[in-house]
Formats: sequence, C-alpha cells, structure tokens
Amino acid sequence: MNLPQWLQWAREIQALSQSGRTFAQNDFDLDRYRRLTEIAAEIIETYSDYPKEKLVAEFLAQPGYATPKIDVRGAVVREDKILLVKERQDGRWCMPGGWVDVGESPAQSVVREVREESGFIVEPHKIVAVCDANRSGRPIELYHAFKIIFLCRTLGGEATASYETEAVDFFDFTDLPPLSENRTNTRHLSQVHDHLINPLCSAYFD
Repeated sequence: MNLPQWLQWAREIQALSQSGRTFAQNDFDLDRYRRLTEIAAEIIETYSDYPKEKLVAEFLAQPGYATPKIDVRGAVVREDKILLVKERQDGRWCMPGGWVDVGESPAQSVVREVREESGFIVEPHKIVAVCDANRSGRPIELYHAFKIIFLCRTLGGEATASYETEAVDFFDFTDLPPLSENRTNTRHLSQVHDHLINPLCSAYFD
C-alpha cells in the first residue's frame, strides 16, 4: 500500500520537528519546531478522524532524533502449520510479536513477545525478512516502522492466551483465518513458507 502524499508530508514534518526539538539551542527554535509539530497534526486531522490535540500530545511525547520503530514477529511452525494468535484489539489473527523494547535485542524481543502472546518458549534461528512495515496494512500509520520476521524453534510451553490475545492455534498455510493485516499479511506468510520449502532461501528485504 502506498501512503497518501498528505501523510508522507505530515510524517516528514513531524520527524523534522522531533529532531529539531532534540537539538534546539534556544526557546525561539523550540517554538518554531513545536509549530511544525502542530502543522503536521493539522494536516492529519484534516484528512482523518485523529484530533489535533491528541496528535500534538503524542508527537511531543516522542523523544530524541526521529528514527523508524522496530516490530518483530515470530514464525513458529509445527507439522507444516504456522502459529497464529488472535488479537483482542481487532479479532483477527497474526504471528505473535510486537515492538522491540529499549534495552532488548530484536531476538530477545521476539522470544519475549512469542511467550507473552502464545505461551510458547522459542529460540529464533533465522531471519526470514526485514520489511518496510508501512507498505501494507492499516490505512494510516503515523510512524515509519520496520518489521523483522524470525523463524523460530519451539523449546517448550503450551498454547496460552494473554491480555493481548484471545486465542492461540496452528493453521495450514492454505487455510488461513482472517489476518490482522498491519501485523501479518499473506506476503509475510508466503516468505515464511518459502524458507520452509528451501532452507537455503535468502532473507527478504525491501
């Protein structure tokens, strides 16, 4: 999915304002960069249901130089079936995963996320793909993000839902449930399947 031009402009303005606030050396510069934050919020409010005040508060809460966020997903396969969890937020299914926490490596984060969301203890052993997470999924995404998909081995545990997930199950690649597209889509699962068919397959990247 290509982002609409207005959202690309708003995100770039927001990133410039965030980085500018980080390195501003006087109140005059800070005021100018805060105004850029407001302009970015006004653009998004004009074309969406997001209220300006909420956007400004969220943008101002972002610290430091603006860089992409990192999302990790654990591809866990058993008997040729892929592990998926049903998200409470939208009632759809995805590979377990989420944002990388500060202080964790991507591999540590995927181990934690898989255990928290599915109950399984895993060990990541191969990177399937590093994707631009904004190329598909939700119709509006305020921040740029990369998605890293790890192929994982199960070490233990059992299917257990969590406060974020209401169900855990394995599915055939040809018989998938409704997917939570911003988290996992058919392209991601196809990339996982390619690595299962050919263990020498190279990691995909955008």
